[in-house]
Amino acid sequence: MLDLLKSVISDCEGYAEIRYHKRIHDIIEARNGALTKVEHRTLAGAGVRVLVDGGWGFVSTNDVTESGLRKALSEAQAAAWVGAAVRKQKAQLAPSEPARGELVYYDAAREPDIAEKIRAVLEAEKRIRDRSPLIVGSIVRYTQYEDEKYIVTSDGSAAHVLDNKPSFHVFATAGRDGQLETAIKSAGVTGSWADLMQKGDLNTLVDDAVDLAAKKLDADYAKGGQYTVILDPGLVGVLSHEAIGHTVEADFVLSGSIVKGKIDKAVASELVTMVDDGTVDGATGMVMVDDEGVPGQRTVIIDRGILRNYLHSRESAAAFGVEPHGNARAFTYRDEPIIRMTNTFILPGEDSLDKMIAGIDDGFLLKELGQGGQADATAEFMFGVAEAYRITGGKVGEMVKGVTISGQAFEVLKSVDAVSSDFDMPVGAGHCGKFQPAKTDAGGPYLRCRVTVGGSHE
Repeated sequence: MLDLLKSVISDCEGYAEIRYHKRIHDIIEARNGALTKVEHRTLAGAGVRVLVDGGWGFVSTNDVTESGLRKALSEAQAAAWVGAAVRKQKAQLAPSEPARGELVYYDAAREPDIAEKIRAVLEAEKRIRDRSPLIVGSIVRYTQYEDEKYIVTSDGSAAHVLDNKPSFHVFATAGRDGQLETAIKSAGVTGSWADLMQKGDLNTLVDDAVDLAAKKLDADYAKGGQYTVILDPGLVGVLSHEAIGHTVEADFVLSGSIVKGKIDKAVASELVTMVDDGTVDGATGMVMVDDEGVPGQRTVIIDRGILRNYLHSRESAAAFGVEPHGNARAFTYRDEPIIRMTNTFILPGEDSLDKMIAGIDDGFLLKELGQGGQADATAEFMFGVAEAYRITGGKVGEMVKGVTISGQAFEVLKSVDAVSSDFDMPVGAGHCGKFQPAKTDAGGPYLRCRVTVGGSHE
């Protein structure tokens, strides 16, 4: 396939990239005692993108014969000429080290067959119902993206990529006297079924979800107000990705996000260093090479409180006069690459969680994203919290529920006064939904900071 793509692209006028992408997408779901979904889908084709005189043309095709690819290339060239004629700001590309060779992070021989996976999902769903008589709803879902790509560019990239991104989602709903509480536990990796089970053992996910749902039935509602809180790695990851990460994507910066013009300015506590890193081994957002043929790399976004970098495609990197680090990604061959995060996280510090808790007289320990949340280009956010505990006199007390947190993300980061040495990246089971889906991961240490807590008000 590489030789075919190289041959086709050699005839292009201007810059061109051809990306062949074959995806096998599996879904297995059991719900309330029944196997409700077993899907095995294959999607394959090529995306062809051309840059001529500052204008882009993009064509996708499922005809990956030589004649089909040459036709797509010709159509993309024609579209690029049209685009160049009407485009006021001519696109340019920053130079990049080309990605070459075999980039393999998945061995299909390690995978159990589909029957074994179905049995595991059914057994896990039954375990939800068996664990507590309070359970009134149970769902276990397994998804997998097995991807093979050939990425060739006219300026030297020629890479063959194999990877796999499986995930589990467990939903447990407990009920009593007309009251319902749901808990969700999930895990995702880049790797095999065995790697996923090591990251998030399915039985453990089930037990934790059931126990949390049942426990929430007895919890009181939190009292709202301004508090000092400790965010766990899950919430730190959500804050990093949703409320900070999107504001530093260069396409949003060019559109006027809150961080425009703030490179080399203080935006957080000096205890905070935040990165986006596609090279993290086994993390869901692992990107060995992006869809522009740029090798995945680490970008330091915030360095000890100072904003240092945005996230870029080759086009935006040229506009800002910097190097791209592998953040241009497309979900399928039918999509054009856009600027995306990979694995976004805050680096650990030196504080112990126990001492961080002991330093709070009146606050909360908050864990994981609950149902619902939003953030915008001003870095204003509001997230539901899955699990919350009162902290009184330096000690963790009773669980409370109905908690949301809100604020301006950079102001929250400026309030950080302690960062734990503990670290986790637990936010890799879902998707980022910027215009098209993408698998990403996020996390960090525990952070002590100030936020607005939503709950009941007297």
